[in-house]
Amino acid sequence: MQKISIVGAGRVGESTAQFLAKEDLAREIMLIDVREGVAEGAALDIQETAPLFGFDTRLSGTTQAEGLAGSDLVVITAGIPRKPGMSRSDVLDTNVAIIDGIVDEILEHAPEAMILMVTNPVDVLTWRAWKRSGWPRQRVFGQAGVLDSSRMAAFVAMETGFSVKDIQAMILGGHGDSMVPMLRYTTVSGIPVCHFLDEQQCRRIVERSRQGGAEILALKQISSAYQAPAAAIATMVGAIARNRRRILPTVAVLEGEYGEQDIAIGVPCVLGEGGMEQVVTLALNDEEQAMFAQTVAAVRADLDRLIAAG
Repeated sequence: MQKISIVGAGRVGESTAQFLAKEDLAREIMLIDVREGVAEGAALDIQETAPLFGFDTRLSGTTQAEGLAGSDLVVITAGIPRKPGMSRSDVLDTNVAIIDGIVDEILEHAPEAMILMVTNPVDVLTWRAWKRSGWPRQRVFGQAGVLDSSRMAAFVAMETGFSVKDIQAMILGGHGDSMVPMLRYTTVSGIPVCHFLDEQQCRRIVERSRQGGAEILALKQISSAYQAPAAAIATMVGAIARNRRRILPTVAVLEGEYGEQDIAIGVPCVLGEGGMEQVVTLALNDEEQAMFAQTVAAVRADLDRLIAAG
């Protein structure tokens, strides 16, 4: 890619810029933040690591929306974060106004870009950005499942003692307490994880995966997670920038897949140079289908509240 812009130079945005630069995923990275000097300072700090990490990406920062011009991809991390005790839905009312403004600026200054939504509640805000932009769903998608699946894989490695390199995890649904950890599709060297773990251990991993972000927030108090989310963003961007056509869990707008329409939710997708190129439809058993229906209902409850508010 020639240019990636990151809107929001907080902890997630800054860490994302560092990961993207280190991997040389774009010739230019623009950090944008409403706080004077914050984006510029973060960009300069990261730029000074270039000789140590050996990347040629050029970073800059600004408070101006004009900085979006020429972007191939816009990563949106701006918004108010959760505080201890808050759900992701609790920040919806504030963050939707922020996202509406950012999408309008993208339409004006970067009309050919793709949008990768990170701001919570990510499922609802991905849908909102898609609706407001009027773009095809391939160009507007969100990050959640890569992070959730990474957390689950980490917990499997911790529980089993096996190398994380051999572990693949899959999580579907909304980015919240109703997410659907797919144990049948979570494997160690292709072997279903429950071959190695008893039922109690599997339940513990499922619950810890659902509460992964809240656990970190409760421990840190002063901030939510940012290193793992940034690494998840970089994984998705890498698949797109290098046209790897990786199958990664992605917040995607559904058009009949999984029996759903007009909703954005986490499902496995093919990511390549065209963005979200294809939704992969898995065959769900009765238990998985029931859990998926529950997570859809949770996301739709937020969507209905958003629509009712206008």
